[in-house]
Amino acid sequence: MWYPESKQELEDFIDQSFKQKTIKYKPLTKIQGLIVPHAGYEYSGAIAGKAFSLLKNRKIKKAIILGPSHYANLSGAVTSDLKEWKTSLGNIKLFNKNFPEGDIEPEHSIKNQVPFLQKLNFKEIMPLMIGNINNEQAKEIAEKISKIKAVYIFSTDLSHFYNYKNAVQTDKNTVQIIESLDFDNFKNVDACGYFPLLIMMHLCKILKTKPHLIEYKNSGDVTWDKSSVVGYASFYF
Repeated sequence: MWYPESKQELEDFIDQSFKQKTIKYKPLTKIQGLIVPHAGYEYSGAIAGKAFSLLKNRKIKKAIILGPSHYANLSGAVTSDLKEWKTSLGNIKLFNKNFPEGDIEPEHSIKNQVPFLQKLNFKEIMPLMIGNINNEQAKEIAEKISKIKAVYIFSTDLSHFYNYKNAVQTDKNTVQIIESLDFDNFKNVDACGYFPLLIMMHLCKILKTKPHLIEYKNSGDVTWDKSSVVGYASFYF
């Protein structure tokens, strides 16, 4: 399980993650989206929770969650063929805006974000599993979702399985590219959510905003095993 099966345990974890000290940002209603990690909650849940806490005062209660495909080879963007998903916190409705449908519920990069949204009383989500896409396809998807009144959640972890020192340097480079919307160097982004992030770059251009780092850590900061780590970061935009 990527997050606690017990409803009470899951609620307690999320409540605690929302209480962390975070950035000073006003007005909160201006935040249009987040970039969050998707590892098991014990590794990256607190980093994701710190980002989600910025949505507490967001009046829109509809979200689009974009995550990479870890289990299936595909191209383009696919949403769920179900009407609702269930987590330890109950059911949440799904909506679709003319995207192809399939069985994407097992994709943890998307499903791991749902309990945070449920705790924030979000009513509907559109999950989008992103396969291989080119730059033009990313732009088209960004333009399509930009017309939907929703909060945008982009799911990605950063570099995988470098030693601690190399991971920090690699992830620092990725963070700089993301924050500056550096399309020229985007090919150097080292993240499993590479294609969702490419959509995010175009979406931020459309929305005339930029991502801002909230927190960066890697698994070595949690387990203290620094020989082979995975990077995690959260941003708001």
